[in-house]
Amino acid sequence: MLSRVESGRAFANVLLHHQLTGAHLSPADAGLATELIYGTLRHQARLDWTISGALRYALDDLPPRIRAILRTATYQLFFLERVPARATVHEAVQLARRYGHAGTAALVNAVLRRLADQGERPLPDESDPAARIVVEHSHPRWLVDRWLQRFGTRDAIALCRTNNTPAPIFARVNRLRASPDAVIAELAASGVAATPTMLAEGLRLQGPFEVRHRLTESGALTVQDLGAMLITHLLDPQPGETIIDACAAPGGKTTHIAERIGDRGRVIACDIHPAKVEAMARRVAQLGLRCVEAVVVDGRRLGDTLGHTADRVLVDAPCTGLGVVRRRPEIKWRVHPHHLPGMAALQQAILDGVAGAVRTGGMVLYSVCTMEPEEGQEVVEAFLKRHPDFELDPTLPLPDGLPSVQVSRPGMVTLLPHRQGTDGFFIARMARRTT
Repeated sequence: MLSRVESGRAFANVLLHHQLTGAHLSPADAGLATELIYGTLRHQARLDWTISGALRYALDDLPPRIRAILRTATYQLFFLERVPARATVHEAVQLARRYGHAGTAALVNAVLRRLADQGERPLPDESDPAARIVVEHSHPRWLVDRWLQRFGTRDAIALCRTNNTPAPIFARVNRLRASPDAVIAELAASGVAATPTMLAEGLRLQGPFEVRHRLTESGALTVQDLGAMLITHLLDPQPGETIIDACAAPGGKTTHIAERIGDRGRVIACDIHPAKVEAMARRVAQLGLRCVEAVVVDGRRLGDTLGHTADRVLVDAPCTGLGVVRRRPEIKWRVHPHHLPGMAALQQAILDGVAGAVRTGGMVLYSVCTMEPEEGQEVVEAFLKRHPDFELDPTLPLPDGLPSVQVSRPGMVTLLPHRQGTDGFFIARMARRTT
């Protein structure tokens, strides 16, 4: 799994779910496999730093599977004390023999025995703070440098540290089918503790929660990050309105919008991929929502197909995903600075495409699950220059109890995982002028 993720051929969460579904492991072994995958990805730079100190040549010169074996074993040695060192070394050598040859098995044995005897390699000294953070908190240098410049040392370290922790599990109650109190009671009966959040329909879950819980299967509960729920609150949809979700798949925000308006109005859920639209339509039906129309439409062409139709448009645009590193730790190793301009160009094209779909006096809510200004503030400011009939709407209805958010300009907010406890998001609300 790790070699496939490193090659860019898979996302860890999707691959892990698929593998565990067919593996029939005990809960303890499934938990260990999950910990090894996510822990190795989260702490990859620190593991590579330690392994490289015990190698005579570059770690990247090793075959991918041997590199993955060394990383997982090193993670067990220094982060999982419950696994005996001798068992870790033995299993790693057996794997190296299976996926390599006698020479690679001998190399793995020598490196891991050296590490087990000598301990973890000392971290870089603090004369270069960025280099220290890169290793200690396992983030790429380019990202550390920009976060140090934008947030300062304390917040940059806090953000990196938070990214290396498991993300909390939040879920949204479908109040058309159940009350939060009833859902909390039913979850408790199945051994899952649920506590209310600042959003009336939002719950934080703790315990052995399965995604295919009977509450999710019945449509009473949807797993969704609190920050993603907040986006719908800031969109502030009203019953009877026509609302377009321009980049809707897999449909979490679409269904939330429909629930918020009491299934009274018209919600047009658009995506460019037919298979995703079909899956979205199935989820809509599962939730019993009748006001949603799932359609195959390119967001960049919305103004041509649905001109001046919408009271509100949500553009939850494709992005680098650097705000969800807690959930997908491989993202920080896959994304590079040259990806930002390409994503920004796509985001601007989508915003341009939806502009014509907004009626006079209507509004657009733009969101991305990243905190980088090239995909956030700069995209919005460029859009406003190209479309002078739109302006920022400073009346964002932020809920009580939300820790202080970063406001770059009235009408724009940034959510940071280490401050708000949500995924990282940039959100901006723009209104189409009436004159």
